This record gives sequence, C-alpha cells and structure tokens, in this order.
Amino acid sequence: MSAAISLLNLVPNDKKNVFTKLLLKLLDRILAINKLDDLYTENNLHGLDKTTFAQQLLNGLNIQLEGIEDLQHKIPRTGPVVVASNHPFGGIEGVLLAWAIEQVRPDIKVMANKGLRIFPEIQDYFIFTNPLAANDPKNAPSIRHCLKHVKQGGALLIFPAGSVSHLQKDTNRIADESWNRLVASISNRTQATYLPVFVSGSNSPLFHQLGQIYFRLRMLMLPRELVNKRGATITVTTGQAISVKHYAKNIDINLQTELFRAQSYLIAPNWQKAWPADPVTHLQPLAPQTSGATILSEVNQLPAEQHLLDHKGLSVYFGYQKQLPHTVNEIARLREQVFREHNEGSGEPLDTDKFDATYTHLFVIKPESGQIIGAYRMGQTDKLLADGNLENLYLHKMFDFGPKFINRQKPCLEMGRSFLIPEYQKSFQGLFLLWRGIGAFVCKFPQYRTLYGTVSISKLYDMRSVAIIERAMVTLTNKVARRHPFNYDFHPEFADFANKHGLTEHVSSLLKGLEADGKDVPILLKHYKKLGAVFHCLGLDKSFNDTPGLLLSVNLPAAPEKLLKLYLAEGWQKYKEAE
Repeated sequence: MSAAISLLNLVPNDKKNVFTKLLLKLLDRILAINKLDDLYTENNLHGLDKTTFAQQLLNGLNIQLEGIEDLQHKIPRTGPVVVASNHPFGGIEGVLLAWAIEQVRPDIKVMANKGLRIFPEIQDYFIFTNPLAANDPKNAPSIRHCLKHVKQGGALLIFPAGSVSHLQKDTNRIADESWNRLVASISNRTQATYLPVFVSGSNSPLFHQLGQIYFRLRMLMLPRELVNKRGATITVTTGQAISVKHYAKNIDINLQTELFRAQSYLIAPNWQKAWPADPVTHLQPLAPQTSGATILSEVNQLPAEQHLLDHKGLSVYFGYQKQLPHTVNEIARLREQVFREHNEGSGEPLDTDKFDATYTHLFVIKPESGQIIGAYRMGQTDKLLADGNLENLYLHKMFDFGPKFINRQKPCLEMGRSFLIPEYQKSFQGLFLLWRGIGAFVCKFPQYRTLYGTVSISKLYDMRSVAIIERAMVTLTNKVARRHPFNYDFHPEFADFANKHGLTEHVSSLLKGLEADGKDVPILLKHYKKLGAVFHCLGLDKSFNDTPGLLLSVNLPAAPEKLLKLYLAEGWQKYKEAE
C-alpha cells in the first residue's frame, strides 16, 4: 500500500519525535497536505501512469477545462516546439497543459519547479529546476536536458517566470515575475517554433497576502491552492505558432524574452474584443461587367498625354469620369468585387460615390482585351479645394484636417480606392505598374510633391492586430483629428511592454502570434513605409463598411533615390529638383 502524502515523509525516522510529529501533522493541516492525501485516496491516484493520473486528478477536482481543443489544434504535430505560458496557479496548470499537449505530442516535456515532485506519478513529464535559485549550478543538467530534447525535435513546455504569479508591488497587479531569458535562449538555439499560451485565473487572496509578508510562503501554500481549485473552470488561450524567422530577427535576448512574455498577456481572453457587427448586412449582386471593347473604345479616344506608359503587355492611363463613363463604371464594379473579399464592400452593385466624378482615375489595362487589372483614385487638391470647401475631399468624412495639414498648405494628391484584381494581388507587376503610373503622373504634374491617403486595414484582421499596427506606425497626430476614432485597450502587462519598448520592431512577430492565416502588415502599408511615409492617425471609414483606415503622407521628393528611379524612371531627378 502506498504511503500517505505528508511532510512526515520528508523527515528521516531518526529525527522524528513526538514534538516533530505533532508539528508536522499540524503543518499538514495548515498547508492542506492532508486534503491532498484525501484526494489521492478518494480517486485511487497512487501508482497510476502519468496520463491516467493527470486525467484522474482533473476529474477528482472536477475542473472544467476550456480552450484545450484549440491548444491541441495549434501546436505543431512534429518538429521542435517551445510552448511558454504564464504561471497563475503554480501547479495545476503544469499538469493540465502537459496532459492536454501529450494527446497530440506524446514527446512533451515540462520544465517545472521542484514543488511538483509531490506527484511522483507524473514525474516522467517533468524536467525539474529550482526556480527560487536561478543561478543554482544544479539547474545546468536540467537546461542541457531541455536543449537536447528540443534539438532532437521534441516539444517543451516552460513556465519562464519560474515561480507562481503574485501581486507585483510596482504595478499593484497580480502577474508573473519577469521571465527567465532561458525561454528565448532555448527557442533560438534549437530553431524551434514558438507557441504562446495564457492560462486565466489566480490563486486566493490569502495566498497573495501571505506572499507579501514573506515570498517563500507562496511555495508552502501551493498544496492548499491546488485543492481549492475543486470545481473551478480553467480557460487556456493559445496564440498562433510563430516560426523562428519571425521572432528572432536581430533582437537582444533580454528584449526577446520580454516580448515573449508580452505575447502571452496579449492573448488574455478578458482583453479580447470582437469587431462590431458590420453595417453592411446584405450584398446585392454585382453590376454587369463592361465589355473590353467598350472600355477600349473610350480609352482610345483619350488625349495622348493621358497615356502614361506601356510595360510588358500592359498600359497605364489616367482620365476622368466624364471622359470614361463606362470605364469608371467597370472600375467601380471591380472595386466592389475586390473589396468584398476583404470584408470592405459597400454591398451595392458598384463601389461608387459622388467623388468618382471629381477625382482622377489612374488605371492599368490590357490593351489587347480591355481588361482592367487595377486602379487608384486620386484627388488633385489644388483643383478640389479651389473654392476652399473641404467637403470636396473624400477623406474629410474621416478626418478633420487642421489648417497646418499638408493638403491645406500646398497641392497634394489624395490617394485612395486602390485595388488589384485577384490574379495580380501577389505579383510584383501589378503594384509596380500602379506606382510606375503614379510616378509618370507626378512627372507630368510636378507641383504635386506630397501624396496622402489612407491604407485600409481589413476587419479580417484581429482587432488587436489593428491596434498594434496603429501603435507601431502612428507618429504625428497634432495636425488632424479623427471623426470616428478606433479605440482598443491592451492588457496592462502588454501595454507596459509597448510603453517601455515601442512596437515598431515587433509588429510582424506580434501579428504572427494572433492571425490564424499568418497575415502580416498589409503590403501597401509596407510599401508606403519604404517610401518614407509619416503615419498620422487611424480612423473608421463610415462609408466603407466601418473599415479602419491609417492616414499617412509621403513627401515624394524625399523618398529613397532607389525607389524614385524605379517609379519615376528617367524623370526622377528633374522631379526631385523641381521647385
């Protein structure tokens, strides 16, 4: 018969006397170790294999688990992987995560504190360390064991705080300590996939009060905290798996460790919000397609100077609705078709408004068939604001442009409504020709030194991703105000990281941990950034299915010379030097 769980088992027989036995039995009761023994006995836990023990322990405590299937779905089935989690309870989360991961990764090992030796049946899960002595030389073999296991393609679960979450004096919040950089070191040295996890919950108020008196009391209280989880619901939230190329880009290992910790708090479910319901609830059938012959008939009547360039079987033109009514109608149909794919459509047969009549349409066309492959809508502000009426600008509906904003200071091009048809969306040629066309246009009209507009960020992105992009990109907000602001509050622990380090260098890693389909920063936004764009603010476009739009401006003559040569071709230097 297995021995009862008791502190008496830790004392040699020759050291036991009546006093020590009474004292240790009293401590058994105070620390609830006797209840832990009762749990063992009631559920026949003694001597079970690790998997059965973990399952029986969770059943015996009547713990309800949420989010386990999502965790199991997201963890890679093969190859080296490091799973890192916060440590809210100091014990049971190690058991439940090990058990859950083992169902899909039988090779799982858990880097855990020695307190879990209290469960001999599941020691095979664990690689033990001493979290209260991070520099303990006895930890070295454990670290080597972890490295070897992951390098051989194994899965490792680690709680990098090393100790249980507790009340932090500097923030007055219950949270993990700073994480041990070992989590970043192991991930980097093994080229492992990284998977962030967040376990919701906290230990009792008494636990945190005693921990404030003396930190080692937390460890002594862990058995009581385990048994008082009886009947609890524990929620596990899992981020997306992140490959090493996205989390280890020339980053200091201490900063990387802080980033990993922040990523776990970023996915805390109590700080997640869903997009409000779309105002567009019904999609009408698209308008009939305009024939290529009709489009070519209009295009061929344009003045020669509106034919900007030809390149590899494609041509770029600009024109106005009064010149190209059917062509602009087809552009509006294609816009609606493409925008619907990104949850940005108007729901109408055409994406059109009064501004189509006053703005300039730059478009790329196949001259043999008349097929339009992409377009931009450009507002020439010197013409649109000739009467001083800001209502003539589309973006005036989103932003209140102050008198010092660039479009009220000098001629600009307001850029918007850009699209490429699906077969050109991932090709270099499509975006290149749109921008080569813009370059040819400004060479014809060199008074336009500044481009400004919004980059739409689809609501197919998680709200947190949009907030991260805004936080990372926006630098100037004093010359323009949002009419319909986008607001999002991060988990305070993540917000602290953002305030301390900024997010500019971490956007891709953070988005990869959130977006199920691996989305990164929008391509067009990256493109504007390369041109030296300044990002002003992010607002919601009420005329565009409440889609977030990031307002930016580009001082085009100051763009990198390499890009000026690419898009303005032989006219780049003359344009750059123009008054």
